[in-house]
Amino acid sequence: MSAPGSTLVLDELSVRFRLGSRGRGGTVSAVTGASLALRPGRLLALVGESGCGKSVLAAAIMGLLPANAEVAGRVELEGLDLLDAPERVLREIVRGRRIGLVPQSAATHLTPVRRVGRQLAETVRALRPGAGMETVHRLADDVGLPREMLDRYPHELSGGTAQRVAVAAALAGDPPVLLADEPTAGLDRPLVDRTTDLLADLAARGHAVLLITHDLRAARRVATDVAVMYASRLVEVGPAEELFTDPWHPYTRGLVGALPDRGFAAIPGHPPELTGLPPGCGFDRRRPDLHTCVLDPRLTWSGERAVACTEVPV
Repeated sequence: MSAPGSTLVLDELSVRFRLGSRGRGGTVSAVTGASLALRPGRLLALVGESGCGKSVLAAAIMGLLPANAEVAGRVELEGLDLLDAPERVLREIVRGRRIGLVPQSAATHLTPVRRVGRQLAETVRALRPGAGMETVHRLADDVGLPREMLDRYPHELSGGTAQRVAVAAALAGDPPVLLADEPTAGLDRPLVDRTTDLLADLAARGHAVLLITHDLRAARRVATDVAVMYASRLVEVGPAEELFTDPWHPYTRGLVGALPDRGFAAIPGHPPELTGLPPGCGFDRRRPDLHTCVLDPRLTWSGERAVACTEVPV
């Protein structure tokens, strides 16, 4: 398997959803001003509590948002702004060939009445004309899927095996970029470790991998870089080892403090609704003991690390 190097760059990506007829029901700010670089040979973990906008960010990259979405900013891959690209370009050039997607709840995306080997073969033929079962077998070997599983139906697969089928399908077109959206949800810890090890191995082979997860333990285990999202905004980005050792933003410190070996202390309160978000990162509303954060929540970079809110010491 080859993975030509490609960097995916997000520049001030924002996604809003209009509610009701012509937006009369209000607006949901799902992603606000996200700037990131997903680089070859790196595994970037995007972490944060459920509902903060992580999956919407992936859907925006793939051009899979519903009709009521309003998108701004840039998502650039190999000189192409994916947000401006026609649907035909996304369908015929980008999806599956340049960017692969491992969706949430992988088993639900498999056709229940067809054996998984036939489904993978169909995907391979669509993305690589002329390729056949030899390619399917190589994909199965690459992701650690026993070949006998290719003759099984989806309902006969364990959760971990279904995830490996989903990863194989995402790699069928040999894309240099891979997005994995909550690939470990619902799995027990050994299967979580096996799935994340697979993603880390793909990054080591030269792929650019985005792991979207709320499992901070999994992110700490395999990520080279981490981006922390809170209430639609990125609040901290940096190399994984540095971020987990010395978190700068108070929300990141709260997440790290909730790890079992760091005290298992829950963050008080709840994330805000994504309608009518306050200025700044909004975390000060949840932690009244903090100083009010600055009104400009954009990331401030210091070398390879970045943090929102200048009240946090850098």
